[in-house]
Amino acid sequence: MPPWNDNANPGPWGSPGGDDERKDQSPKRPRNNGGGPRGPRRPEGPDFNATFERLQRRFGRHLGGPGGGLRPGAVLAIAGGVAAIWALSGLYVVQPNEEAVVTTFGAYSRNETPGLRYHLPTPIERVVKVPVTTLQRVDVGGVGESDVPQESLMLTRDENIVDLDFSVTWRVADADQFVFRLRDPEASVKAVAESAMREIVGRTDLEPILTTGRGQVQAQTAVLMQRTLDAWGAGVSIVEVQIRSANPPQEVYGAFRDVNNAEQDQASATNEANTYRNRVVNEAKGDAARIVQSAQAYREQAVREALGDAARFNSIYAEYRRAPGVTRDRLYIETMQRVLARSNKVIVDGKGASAPIILPPDVFRPRTAAAAPAAALQPAPETQAQADARTGAVR
Repeated sequence: MPPWNDNANPGPWGSPGGDDERKDQSPKRPRNNGGGPRGPRRPEGPDFNATFERLQRRFGRHLGGPGGGLRPGAVLAIAGGVAAIWALSGLYVVQPNEEAVVTTFGAYSRNETPGLRYHLPTPIERVVKVPVTTLQRVDVGGVGESDVPQESLMLTRDENIVDLDFSVTWRVADADQFVFRLRDPEASVKAVAESAMREIVGRTDLEPILTTGRGQVQAQTAVLMQRTLDAWGAGVSIVEVQIRSANPPQEVYGAFRDVNNAEQDQASATNEANTYRNRVVNEAKGDAARIVQSAQAYREQAVREALGDAARFNSIYAEYRRAPGVTRDRLYIETMQRVLARSNKVIVDGKGASAPIILPPDVFRPRTAAAAPAAALQPAPETQAQADARTGAVR
């Protein structure tokens, strides 16, 4: 007995409707006007077999050949379209900040620069785009208010604990090494940064880290990180290591602040002492230079005066040899002039005087060295009484 849904054999509800079935796709139920038993009910829902047959008949008119199969030209057209779409899927664009790494069946093939590029479609070749000029940053020790003590607390060389947060700026230097050597680049760079910083801090005392030694710690950490990543062949270049904060633990922060204040006071006192020392030393050097210059000037003066005296003595001696008497008298007179110029005495020659000589009181006053020779050599003016008593004794 044929199945109930065989369209080629009329069933209990009649033969298939042909074109009428396409017009009315809802199955017709047999009418039962009488009270006899109803026939079996057809299951409700879409009939996939009928839908597939309709699609086959519709496309068969365009692509079908003899015997109901597809024409060879149609098969070639479909295959060509699929191949074209598959081939065009290899076009891709590399952005200016990127570099593309092309792999062939998973193995490294080549690098591609920015622009419109092509690779063999998947699964033959695949492309991984890497941002090579973009600076990337990783934070160690926490960001902002969120502190991570497991990363930030480090032990220094003098066995103190420092709470240190820092950031690392890096970029991709070799795209193919970056793709094949690192599974998680950010985690790898962060692990290397934390390890390198702990090693450098372990070589350094606490005070330089808190005060003036941060630049040296940053530079040494960057060098150690780069050396480690190059040994791994990670293709990563470290641009900068920056310490964001370096503080003692919160439990001893007050004590360290007092120590810092004392160190600042010490530095201030030392600077003041150095300033005073420099001022005193410079003044002493100036006084010493002045004394040396004065001594040199006195030496030159004494030497020149001695040379002048020697030359004068030689000239006097030459004159003395020509006229000894005249020279002796001249020397005597000059010597007495120099001696009497500084004397307050008045010498009056009373030879032939007949009256007492009255001297003015200014004669006995202290005189300067310039006025003394003139007062000693010039006699006081003679009055009329002195002229009348010229023959008298001196009173």
